[in-house]
Parts: sequence; structure tokens; C-alpha cells
Amino acid sequence: MGYTILSIASTSFFADYGAHVRIWEETRALQKLGHRIVIATYHNGDNMPGFEIRRSWDVPWVKRTMVGASHHKMYLDVALSWRALRVAMEIKPDLIHAHIHESALIGSVLSRMFKVPLVFDYQGSLTAEMLDHGFLKRDGMFYKPFHWLEDKINRTADAVLTSSFNAANMLRDDWKFPAERLYTVPDSVNTDRFKPFDSSAEWHTERERIRSELGIPAGRKIVAYLGLLAAYQGTNVLLEAAQIIRQQRDDVHFLIMGYPDVRSYLALAESLGVADIVTMPGRILYKDAHAYLALGDVAVAPKMSATEGAGKIPNYMAVGLPVITFDTPVSHEILGDAGVYAKFGDAQSLADEILGLIDNPERRHNLAQTVRTRAVNEHSWELAARQIEAIYERVLAKRAGNPLPEFPTSLQREQGS
Repeated sequence: MGYTILSIASTSFFADYGAHVRIWEETRALQKLGHRIVIATYHNGDNMPGFEIRRSWDVPWVKRTMVGASHHKMYLDVALSWRALRVAMEIKPDLIHAHIHESALIGSVLSRMFKVPLVFDYQGSLTAEMLDHGFLKRDGMFYKPFHWLEDKINRTADAVLTSSFNAANMLRDDWKFPAERLYTVPDSVNTDRFKPFDSSAEWHTERERIRSELGIPAGRKIVAYLGLLAAYQGTNVLLEAAQIIRQQRDDVHFLIMGYPDVRSYLALAESLGVADIVTMPGRILYKDAHAYLALGDVAVAPKMSATEGAGKIPNYMAVGLPVITFDTPVSHEILGDAGVYAKFGDAQSLADEILGLIDNPERRHNLAQTVRTRAVNEHSWELAARQIEAIYERVLAKRAGNPLPEFPTSLQREQGS
């Protein structure tokens, strides 16, 4: 049976980065299972073919994509609340699926109004994100009120979906969230789109064309990064690692793809003396991401947040790129013994691990095969969509006072598998 689902996304959907990719791929996979998903989101963002997107009223002075915490979000969320209400009145959803805490707050009100379940796709702690972006200080006067609000928002949901077991453990142990309403649907990847490049002449020509357009000199090994450019994403530390490597050799090139603040990071690369071994092309469209990632010899995911997921890592894995990341629970959860781990936040350690992998082609080859296999077997969006569908069935049954259907064993994913 297909459900009608109101999806609320308090962000500028669609933009080409991790949280949006999760929403896009979840929606696409659920549509394939026969569900109707209508997305209520901010006024700006890219429209995606085949998606029902309903936008809040236009705010002409806000054209840029909203990334992370922002003062603008206060009134943008008011506008989104009105749009979500109108959409709910129109489509009469069977349930509400909220992405990001502000969406869950809006969804909690609509859930009570329309007497339908709320499923919250939890992508990280609200207060931790505000700490990462400098909007809160742990010893500041606003920390406890926001911590309280986050807890209240979490508890309004009939089910909370986390993108990692680490986040689920944190919610259960630190926030005392009820385990029976907690589910983990790990970040996944479209393994048909993201795959290793083949050896055909056509693909080799395309690969060389992109490399030439980017101006990457021949003979250099490429360290690839694709994601947001921000301190909490580890961009600063990655450039510091590039500086360390540049002082030793000039045959390693850093392809750092993403946005915002490209100019600021280009200036930082210049000040660190690494501009000649760093290429920053800016925003890469998601539809092209696999082709650009395929240029890499290794990939890096130096995220500095201990609470958020790491959606870029499954993409790296599916392309067959060995992954160097900081030593965090989420990274271990996704990669296991197939990851290469640097000391958390340590530029020297990151540089050492990059060079160690660059200089060991046999290890690179073995890791490439392992991560690709793991991506296909454990991180497909088809599996994720069936998990979400089963969770929908359970929350609807509970609301109706019916016995909860068993969560199929075939859909369960073990932590650290």
C-alpha cells in the first residue's frame, strides 16, 4: 500500500551537499516503492525532476543557499510553517516525515492537528551544530534553553531515524530517548551512479577532459574531497595537511570540491603556500559528482563534528576510493577495518596517512575493492527505503492501536557490520 507523505525540509532543498542528498535519495527510493512524497521547503533551491516540491513564499533578500545555522532561519521557518500547513490541508497526509530539528518542530504541530504520526529524520544534534557554527557557547546563557528545546523536539516524534548507530547510542544514553522509538537508517549511496570508472577508451577520454578543464597537471596523485567547505567539515585542517605535504613533495594534488566561501579558502590556500597543488572548482552538481570523484586516487573526509553523519563516505566507497578520515565512531561504523584513520583534528597525522596511502598502490587497490563491495552490500538506498517503509508501517499501526508488525530481519543492519 502506498502512503501519502508530507516531507518537511527546513533548508534550501535541493542543494548539492550531504543532508540534501539524503533527502533526495530517500524520496526517490520511496517513490519507487509506490509512495507519494510532497516536499515542503524554503523558497530557494533547485527543483528536481519527478519531485513534488512546494516552496514557502519568496524572501527576495535571501537568495543564497541556507547551510547550517543562520539568523535568517527564524523567519524562513515561519514561512515554511504556513506552507506546510497549506500542503497538509491539500494532500491530507498519512504521516509526516521531517528532516532537521526545525522541520520536526513544525511537523509536531501538524502531527497533532491532523492526528497523523511524525517520523523525524535526525541528522545530528541541534545544539552541537550551533556550537560547531559558533552560534552557541557551552557555558553561555542560551545553551541550556536550546538543549531543553532540542530534547522536547526529539520526543514529539513517533519515531526518530538516525543516520548512524553512534547518533542512536547518543540519543539513548545521553538524552534518555526511548529505545522503542529509535531506528537507525545509515547513510547510503546510489551504487548504480557511483561506481568505479571502467577501462573503456570513452571513459578514459572523459576523465582526462575533466582533469584538463580543472587544470590539474599530469603525473600528480589526486586527493579528492567533495562536501561543504567549513571549519567543522575539516577544510582548514585539510589545507594545513596540504601545506605539510607541499613542504616535502609536489606530486600530490588536492581536489577540494564544494561550497560556500570558495574565495576565502582559495585565499587561505594562497597564504599557506599550497595554491599550486590545490584546485577548488566550487559547487559540483550531484548528477556530476561521481565523474569528478572518479578523478581521485584517494578520498578524504576530515569532518570535525562528533555528532553528525558522514554521507560523503558511502559515495567515496561506491566509487572505489580508499578513504582517509579522522578517528571517530561514525567513521569506524561506516568503514570498519577498511578505513584509514588519522588522529582527530591533527593535520600532521592526516598528512602522514595521505602520503602513506599514496605511496602504497597495493594497499590502495585492496582497499578500493573492499569499500566498493561494502557499499554495494550494506549501503544501498533500496535497502534504506525498505527500512523506512517498515518504520512507517509500525508508527501507523501504533497510532491505530494495532499490534506492531515485526521489523523484518532481512532489513536489520548491525552496528559495525
